[in-house]
Amino acid sequence: MATHAPTAPAEKPSSSLPSTSSQGVTQNAAFAGIRRVPQPVNEPNKSYAPGSPERADLKARLKSMAAEKIEIPLIIGGREIRTGRTEKSVMPHDHAHVLAEYHVAGPEHIQQAIEASAAARREWSAWPWEDRAAVLLRAAELLATTWRSTINAATMLGQSKTAFQAEIDAASEMIDFWRFNAYFAQELYLEQPISGPGVWNQMEYRPLEGFVYAISPFNFTAIGGNLTTAPALMGNTVIWKPASSAVLSGYYTLKVLEEAGMPPGVINFVPGDARDISNQLLDSSDLAGVHFTGSTEVFNGMWKKIGENIGRYRSYPRLVGETGGKDFIVVHPSADPVEVAVAIVRGGFEYQGQKCSAASRVYVPRSLWNDVRDRTIAMMNDIKVGDVADFRNFMGAVIDQKAFTKISGYLDDAKRNARILAGGTAAGDEGYFIQPTLIETSDPGYRSLCEEIFGPVVTAYVYPDNEWRETLEIVDRTSPYALTGAVFSRDRIAVREAMSALRNAAGNFYINDKPTGAVVGQQPFGGARGSGTNDKAGSKLNLVRWVSARTIKETFVPPRDFGYPFMAEQ
Repeated sequence: MATHAPTAPAEKPSSSLPSTSSQGVTQNAAFAGIRRVPQPVNEPNKSYAPGSPERADLKARLKSMAAEKIEIPLIIGGREIRTGRTEKSVMPHDHAHVLAEYHVAGPEHIQQAIEASAAARREWSAWPWEDRAAVLLRAAELLATTWRSTINAATMLGQSKTAFQAEIDAASEMIDFWRFNAYFAQELYLEQPISGPGVWNQMEYRPLEGFVYAISPFNFTAIGGNLTTAPALMGNTVIWKPASSAVLSGYYTLKVLEEAGMPPGVINFVPGDARDISNQLLDSSDLAGVHFTGSTEVFNGMWKKIGENIGRYRSYPRLVGETGGKDFIVVHPSADPVEVAVAIVRGGFEYQGQKCSAASRVYVPRSLWNDVRDRTIAMMNDIKVGDVADFRNFMGAVIDQKAFTKISGYLDDAKRNARILAGGTAAGDEGYFIQPTLIETSDPGYRSLCEEIFGPVVTAYVYPDNEWRETLEIVDRTSPYALTGAVFSRDRIAVREAMSALRNAAGNFYINDKPTGAVVGQQPFGGARGSGTNDKAGSKLNLVRWVSARTIKETFVPPRDFGYPFMAEQ
């Protein structure tokens, strides 16, 4: 399979959108028919097994990308801008190795992005929705073919994901977002009101007035691809601030969209200081919405600032956020210990526990604990941690020094105040490596059962078998989050009890499965409480947030007399 990552020219035309006449009417060829997007199907995950062509392609791209150091500009209104202020993108598993230097946006560039978004919106919002969808559908095909190894390699090297973790994220999930969102948009636009005799009622789904600010995290390349394109699909323009530790994969994501025909200014790419950029954009009267994935603390701060500024906006900004999590596995005495142990290892340690949905607290009955513990530790002892270019490794490094220090602090605390059963070591000289760690505590309020760690640390609480219902209450009240959770039980009554008691404790709830691995179109993702607004990425519910509906009533023969029959004489 051929791979490439074309370099964009330094300057691009100011617009490749359809031309307009002097009256401002878009000159589009007519299309007589109702268009339907292709029926979406989830992209199959490639195996990268020895001898497979995708393995050879990815190995080659990893080698070539590791050998180069690229320069990443801002991209505003389709123009590449080099500010002269740069930061480095490094490999977390070899933090002395610089993959790229990216330019950092200043206040003047953020203002340029606001203006570019406004200029592009005038045309982009007027495009037929099918033509906007066509851009994403083409991007999905490009990513599924010629760009797959580039996006995966950028994610592996820049975010320390294994081949499989990169595949299910940067390739398959992003492809699914682009295909399924086009289909969900079609469903939304088809929702129209009923019409009575002599009347035609219509519902128009208008883009928001202003720009959408997208803030994406480091842990999923696909999230950046969705936070930007979901609003864009619905006719909005976007200013995108990627996480500083995921600029490389974000840049290549935008390159795919550009190759697919995304017009200049629809998505503006502005890496830089999160606080400075957010303050400037949230102060803009043109802010129409925020599409966010990140920490609860940051989202709360943004919400507060928007509230303080509420009088200055043209309309009330839409706030869509997926934030923190303290995701659980609760085990009933009837559960299968083997299945539970595998769920702990995969759910807790894949991608170094840095998934929003990663299992980090486990509640196990005393009758099963010894078996579950021993099986879990045996698997943990087989886990290899290291350079993700070595496909024998199950885990890479945590994302950066800040994360490494934070997680190490939890390990130190556990050594004093709990019991570390396996792992518990950290080594950061060459890469930010933390061994998968299993902690046991007898305190249901111990901090590693309550606080979000975002690392390969799972804490177990062992409960008496006869306290199943009491334990469900503990699970529900232990943390402020409500993102994902799982119950393991072969007793259907217990499953129903857990579903009821934990109804509000997880937006994505799994029965006899780990709490990670939501698939677009199958398990729409999002949580409530301290975990966000639960607007379900990968569903029509999310797209509804990026439109402002207008009801149109057309009366074919209007009345010509103000009076009503009841007014006639007896």
